Amino acid sequence: MKGYRNYFANKLIWFGITLVAAFVLNFFLPRLMPGNPVAAIVARLAQGMSNTAGVQAIYEQYAKLFGTDKTMLEQFFLYVRNVFRGDFGYSFSQYPRTVADVIRASIWWTIFLQFPAIIVGWVLGNTLGAMAAYRKGGFDKVLLPVSIFVSSLPAFGMAVILLVIFGVTLKWLPTSGGYGYDLIPNLSWSFIWSVIVHYQLPFWSIVLITIGGQAIGMRSMAIYELNADYVKYSRFMGIKDGKIVRYVFRNAMLPQVTGLALAVGTMVGGALVAEIIFSYPGLGSTILTAVLGQDYPLISATTLIVTIMVLIANFVIEIIYGFLDPRIKAAQAD
Repeated sequence: MKGYRNYFANKLIWFGITLVAAFVLNFFLPRLMPGNPVAAIVARLAQGMSNTAGVQAIYEQYAKLFGTDKTMLEQFFLYVRNVFRGDFGYSFSQYPRTVADVIRASIWWTIFLQFPAIIVGWVLGNTLGAMAAYRKGGFDKVLLPVSIFVSSLPAFGMAVILLVIFGVTLKWLPTSGGYGYDLIPNLSWSFIWSVIVHYQLPFWSIVLITIGGQAIGMRSMAIYELNADYVKYSRFMGIKDGKIVRYVFRNAMLPQVTGLALAVGTMVGGALVAEIIFSYPGLGSTILTAVLGQDYPLISATTLIVTIMVLIANFVIEIIYGFLDPRIKAAQAD
């Protein structure tokens, strides 16, 4: 147990350090963008006004409301205090909506799209890779080049391919949105079916990318394990092939668990771009709107939440890996 405690404590410390660094960067980087979003808001509100003093009064009012009249350091400590209260402030681009309200409307779309897609792609990719290593022959010769091609595509590239084929050319599936534009969100069957239909293209664009990379990794690890000395010795001792294969693929799966942690980090970023391609109402589209509107509070909040989601997913996977691999206990106990 001492080995596991050391391992978990080490992972928890690095989780905390990374979270603090991400917190600081998520605040300061958006504010280094050129332009003045408060001035843009005032310009929209003051259209037709000729009174300079009135425009200046409006500007000072909104600068005080958004906190841009304070120094950057003062803004940061105010931001930290408010975040721990669950208050991300007002959205510049969608004022008077709060940032929390904007994120609340989009975050669940991203969670229910990306994480199931990554998990399904990981499971299918590892299954296909294991089958290719074990069966070899024609199955392997087809799977390997297809996997290399698919894994080399970015998520938005696969999104565009599926969009053109199934949305534009064949017209089987809708090309944008999370549900029909003529529907109001409710629990009716027509709305649920519309959500399911709009879900397909973004979902499979992420799944197919994940399958390719995981299949290649699993195939390589399985081939290495199948040629290991313990496999040859087991076969020499007359142990049944089915029992040997179970141990082979269990050992080959350990690096793939780490691969899943890396996939979550890289795929979330790419999948957010895929959301933009399909105009899916998730965090990807929200971030795009925030960047175009120089919406500092919304950019900081969305990127912080995405970072926390990735960190938590990676932390959970690392903890699972610690239980799966007994070598962790031995290494940390030394």
